[in-house]
Amino acid sequence: MRSSKNSSQKIIDSYIDSIWIEKGLSKNTLESYRSDVLIFSSWLEGKDLTLVDHSIILDYLSYRLKNGYSSKSTSRFLSSIRSFYSYLHFNSMISNNPTIKIDNPKRTLSLPKPISEDDVEKLISCPDIKTPIGLRDRAMLELLYACGLRISELIDIDVININLRQGIVQVIGKGQKERLVPLGQEGHAIEWIEKYLQQGRDYFLQKRKNNSKLFLSNRGVAMSRQAFWYRIKHYVSICDMDDSLSPHTLRHAFATHLLNHGADLRTIQLLLGHSSLTTTQIYTQVANKRMQEIHNKHHPRG
Repeated sequence: MRSSKNSSQKIIDSYIDSIWIEKGLSKNTLESYRSDVLIFSSWLEGKDLTLVDHSIILDYLSYRLKNGYSSKSTSRFLSSIRSFYSYLHFNSMISNNPTIKIDNPKRTLSLPKPISEDDVEKLISCPDIKTPIGLRDRAMLELLYACGLRISELIDIDVININLRQGIVQVIGKGQKERLVPLGQEGHAIEWIEKYLQQGRDYFLQKRKNNSKLFLSNRGVAMSRQAFWYRIKHYVSICDMDDSLSPHTLRHAFATHLLNHGADLRTIQLLLGHSSLTTTQIYTQVANKRMQEIHNKHHPRG
C-alpha cells in the first residue's frame, strides 16, 4: 500500500508540473487541482489511481452527495479529475479515461449573502487606527470594498502597482490578467492607504527592509489569505456582527451596492475582472431579492 501511495504521489506531482508548464496556471489554481486529486486519492484508501474505473468515480460522486458537498464544489472536483485522467490517458498511463460520459451535477443558484452599506461601514471602522496593525487593516478593508478585489488580488499588490495621485490600482487577476481599477478621486481608500504608507508600513519593514508588497505581516512578508481572513473574523467578533462575514463578502457588497446605485452590469463586470457577463448577472438577482424583501416588509399589503 505504501508503494502504491508513493506511486500516486509521484503521478500527481508529474501531472501538476505538466499543467503548470502547458497552461501557466496560477499557484492557487494548481493547489486546487492538487488538493482535489489528493482528496480523491485518500478516499480510495490506497487503491492505485491508474486502476480507477467509471464506477469508482460514480461511487465517489455519490459519497459527496450523501455528505452534503455542494454542486459547485463537486463540479470543480470533476474539472480537476477530468484534467488529471486526460493527462494519464494522453501519456498512455491508462487505456481508458474513467471520467468520460460523466455529467456535471446540476448547480443550484447560490446567491451571495447581502450586506448593508451600514454594516460595511461598521466593519471597516472596527480596526484600531492608533496602531500600525489597525492602520494596515483599515487600509486593506477600504481598498477591498472600494475596488471589489479578490483576496488573492489584494495581498498580491505591490507598492508600485498603486497610483494614489491618479486614483488607480493595477490588479493581477485570474489567469494573470491585468486590469486597472479606480480608487475614486477623493475616496476613503486613497486617504487610508496614504495614512498607512506614511504612518504604518515602516513598522512592518523592521524585520525585512526590501519587501515590495503593499500590505505586510508582522514578519515583514506579504499577508497571506488565511491571515487576512482571521483579521476579518477578529473584527466581526469584536464588533458583534454576523459571523458568516468573510473577506469575499466585501467583494459581493461592492458589486451589489454599485448596482443598487445605478451602475450597469458591463461596468461592474470590468471592475470585478469577470471573463463572462453571465457571472456578473448574479448580482441583479441579489438586488431584486433585496428589493422584494424591502417591499414585503414595508408595503401595507406586502
